[in-house]
Amino acid sequence: EAQVAESGGGLVQAGGSLRLSCEASDKSLIYIHVGWFRQAPGRERQGIAAINDEDGRIAITDSVKGRFTISKDNDEKKVYLQMDHLQPEDTGVYYCAADGAWGPLHDRVLGLGSFAYQFDGWGQGTQVTVSA
Repeated sequence: EAQVAESGGGLVQAGGSLRLSCEASDKSLIYIHVGWFRQAPGRERQGIAAINDEDGRIAITDSVKGRFTISKDNDEKKVYLQMDHLQPEDTGVYYCAADGAWGPLHDRVLGLGSFAYQFDGWGQGTQVTVSA
């Protein structure tokens, strides 16, 4: 099972920015792909973005394109989610998920495929609150 931890959440005014960090590790995996999800109160967990550890391919959901950017730092072994122009509807708990397979993570972030697939690991989540 992958060890996953998020950080960087907080309270920000609409129009502001936050950067979330995710650290994921699993010694049994050659590549560990990472995705970001968010869950607003009373709503299902929604995919945001994912990045392929092997070749850097990115999947990002349309609702955040142009505002959110996912990137990775191989030296620090971290994946970042830079969130700009935040809006109140971006409020929620943001989770990081890690998996050795790219396809299921890609599909889940984009709302495709089976929700029954179990990723190698999830973080505990970090709260992001955007005030109007």
